[in-house]
Amino acid sequence: MNKLLLTNIGMLATPQGNGPKCGEEQGKIQILKDAWVLIEDGIIAKVGTGAPDAELAKDAEVLDAEGRLVTPGLVDAHTHLIFGGWRQNELGMKLHGATYLEILAAGCGILSTVTSTRNATEEELTVKASAALDEMMKLGTTTCEAKSGYGLTTEHELKALQVIKNLNDRHAMDVAPTFMGAHMVPSEYKDNREEYIRILIEEMIPAVAEQGIAKFCDVFCETGVFSAEESRKILEAGKKYGMVPKIHADEIDPIGGSVLAGEIGAISSEHLIVCPSEGIASLAKGGTIACLLPATSFNLGATFAPAREMVEAGVPVAMASDFNPGSCPCLNLQFVINLGCLKYKLTPEEVLTAVTLNGAAAINMADKVGSIEVGKQGDLVIWDAPDLDYICYRVGSNLAKTVIKRGQTV
Repeated sequence: MNKLLLTNIGMLATPQGNGPKCGEEQGKIQILKDAWVLIEDGIIAKVGTGAPDAELAKDAEVLDAEGRLVTPGLVDAHTHLIFGGWRQNELGMKLHGATYLEILAAGCGILSTVTSTRNATEEELTVKASAALDEMMKLGTTTCEAKSGYGLTTEHELKALQVIKNLNDRHAMDVAPTFMGAHMVPSEYKDNREEYIRILIEEMIPAVAEQGIAKFCDVFCETGVFSAEESRKILEAGKKYGMVPKIHADEIDPIGGSVLAGEIGAISSEHLIVCPSEGIASLAKGGTIACLLPATSFNLGATFAPAREMVEAGVPVAMASDFNPGSCPCLNLQFVINLGCLKYKLTPEEVLTAVTLNGAAAINMADKVGSIEVGKQGDLVIWDAPDLDYICYRVGSNLAKTVIKRGQTV
């Protein structure tokens, strides 16, 4: 049996439970002073305070937290991890005032990444994504979601999902796979979008389901991309094949995606920068998690999602990176934590829940990760910080001193 005893924790801060927290409950976390955690074979076996019994240390590796803050490992519930190339050439276009949709119309944006991703081999995509996962783990992320969506053909979408599966099997990070063939209508179907939607529903989704390599089906419901009704058809098709619906909604225009999310029972609705009141009400009624992406608002110079209104309306709020080569080339959840306090006006306790338990719930893993409780995976971060407020207050430094995944330091 492999045992790790983490001792001398100055402050242990964690949400609790196996499901998402909303309303006032989102800000209620457990704080333990002078704490310890015992992890056996990768699973949390005991949590306590004071001096641990000497018997607990028998045959265990003992790690002294030296009075620092310990939290659950961070959970990044929204990334576009699998892509070829980068898009730094678009920075100048943005600085000269080009909008997201104008960049797309110029043949850049997602379409240029599609070309690079199609041209990349499975091995090249794996090496690139693995390096990103390494960097994420150094910053405190121990579980993430990864979407396909830069292939936009059956062959290349399956290639991306196979890369995600291989990463989940081989990398220390837990990686939850999402099929997002409905990320864009590719250029070869720009004059026949109905045919591409048919391919999505009749060819791609069945092929993905046959290989069993995606848990979720996502769609970009936005002006110039997929309408709310088109999104409904695609997500309903995914549900028939066992894929849980997610939806990119209300990032630029409120065209009904957030309302659809609640109606269709999506596990999460992403972005929600311009989410209207009726969308918030639908999310609350449907029990859909709002997966907010503040680093995207920061990178786009956009407004920030109405997170406080969502919390007050009883919508569970998660926060994630949206790591991608275009609108958000950022994979640092510590920066997301900072933005959650500074721009969303969420409390440190609400923010912690957003990047741990609620993030885990958004990828259907809250029974395994997202909190420090007996029976869950031993995924923890020792922070170079005395308390929770400090990691929300400091900006621009990596404060993750030691990252522990399934009871092993990484």
